Amino acid sequence: MPFTALFIDLDDTIYPNTSGLWGAIRERMTLFMHERLGLSPEVTPDLRRSYVEKYGTTLRGLQIHYQVDPWAFLAYVHDLPLEVYLQPDPYLPVILSSLPQPKWILTNADAGHASRVLAYFGITRLFSGVIDIHALGYVCKPEVEAYRRALAIAGEADPTICVFFDDSVRNLAPARHLGLTTVLVGSDEPDPTANYSISSLKDLPIAFPQLWNTFPEPERRS
Repeated sequence: MPFTALFIDLDDTIYPNTSGLWGAIRERMTLFMHERLGLSPEVTPDLRRSYVEKYGTTLRGLQIHYQVDPWAFLAYVHDLPLEVYLQPDPYLPVILSSLPQPKWILTNADAGHASRVLAYFGITRLFSGVIDIHALGYVCKPEVEAYRRALAIAGEADPTICVFFDDSVRNLAPARHLGLTTVLVGSDEPDPTANYSISSLKDLPIAFPQLWNTFPEPERRS
């Protein structure tokens, strides 16, 4: 079956989950809650985790409970030197450019952060666009509505011919329920939320070769 679009998560999916970048971003979130909101350092880590569990992201919880400006929050938490955490990956552009489908970044972060990461790896031109938290109207993964809005932005009416890549099984579950084919990135252990599990995007040609089958084979005449 041909697939028409690929939706790919950014953090810990485009780059390895061992980089430490996402951990540094989480630390910046905690620091923001302490410095900008005056919350105690003793309570902020647990509060942040509770927001993620209840609302999907720390930002959504802070918007609801503290009316935090999302632009200011995201600029603060992503103010990190990428070169400290990320290593160049010459094979990443090769694998992404070989995939024939339009590719979209689907992230709970913002386009500014996504653009910096894509530019660092030299893969910006390989994506049709970035569907970020602003484009989603602050509805975030794993809410089903986030995937519906992403499909609409990409002009895809049929989720069953689209593929979603993410490092979080929590984010994969609703996407699979909606009908998307799901790929867990960062582990090659099978998981019920994922149709495929891969250690990194480099494993796709072996684990999911059907992605390169964009058109049905012509009928043979006897």
